[in-house]
Amino acid sequence: MSTIYDIAKRAGVSPATVSRALNNQKLVKEETRQRISKIAQEMNYSPNYLARSLVKKQSNTIALIISDITNPFFTTVARGVEDTASRKGFNTIFCNTDEDPEKENQYINLMLKRRVDGIIIASCSNGNTLEEAWSRNIPLVLVDRTIEGFSWDSVVGDSEEGGYLLTKHLIEVHHHKKIAAVSGPQIISTSRERLAGYMQALREHQLEINQNWIIVGEYKEDFGYRIASNYLRQADEKPTAIFAGNNFIAIGILRAAHELGIRIPEDLALVNFDDLDMVSYIFPFLTVAKQPAYTMGSVAADFLLQRISGEKIKEKRIVVLKPEIIIRKSCGCVL
Repeated sequence: MSTIYDIAKRAGVSPATVSRALNNQKLVKEETRQRISKIAQEMNYSPNYLARSLVKKQSNTIALIISDITNPFFTTVARGVEDTASRKGFNTIFCNTDEDPEKENQYINLMLKRRVDGIIIASCSNGNTLEEAWSRNIPLVLVDRTIEGFSWDSVVGDSEEGGYLLTKHLIEVHHHKKIAAVSGPQIISTSRERLAGYMQALREHQLEINQNWIIVGEYKEDFGYRIASNYLRQADEKPTAIFAGNNFIAIGILRAAHELGIRIPEDLALVNFDDLDMVSYIFPFLTVAKQPAYTMGSVAADFLLQRISGEKIKEKRIVVLKPEIIIRKSCGCVL
């Protein structure tokens, strides 16, 4: 592999001149710069980015750690992060944790070893996995989810508002009084907040909060399917509507209802957080609280790059983005 010393020998200049020319620095004549660039191409020169990052103390690389890259919500968040980082000359490494704190911890340690300049994370832990990064003063931005007790910038959706508005719609428009909720693990802020919004709507309308109708577990399709399969087979009193904590849970509930011959929305109304591209191919179409996922990722990347650049920002910044309630047929509305 060619080095700057090989190029310098062939060009008849010093290695320092080659370095300045290839990095487009001043004090190098344009004619010399072009000649060195041509020689570098002919010699298939490839810069040693690791060595450069050690000298510059910056790798121009950030990490995005998310829970499930197959979820269209996180895919769109990732696109917002990558687009914004790329425009500013940064590369993005994507890490998928599958909602596993141990896997999250492994990725964080790996990213620290790779000397990334900063991390954007939708954490599935209580923050213990991030303590090493925090102790090293690595810039961090939380996306989608918050962690209590840590002073980091965060860009999230208003999960409580979305849960409240969806449940309120079921109560006020369709007059449901028996509404169940199926959501993710309580260690994750979005699950807690969405259930808080759901319960707020019930309290405001003086409806019973039946703890047997509040089920928490995983933000996964299989979880929604298993819960609904068991729940909807029971002979006891059943809810007439379900609020699903995310899109994958809702798809699992739809699968179970279809297998059991339960019609949505005629027999059971269904609403959920986060939209799905595939929703336009599913009947009935799902009524959802759609978050501005791309904006969420883009703003998070902006915040991180500002921290990396050394901008003097004393206070932590918290951006809460409002969801859009999209009414479709699964709630019972006739469109």
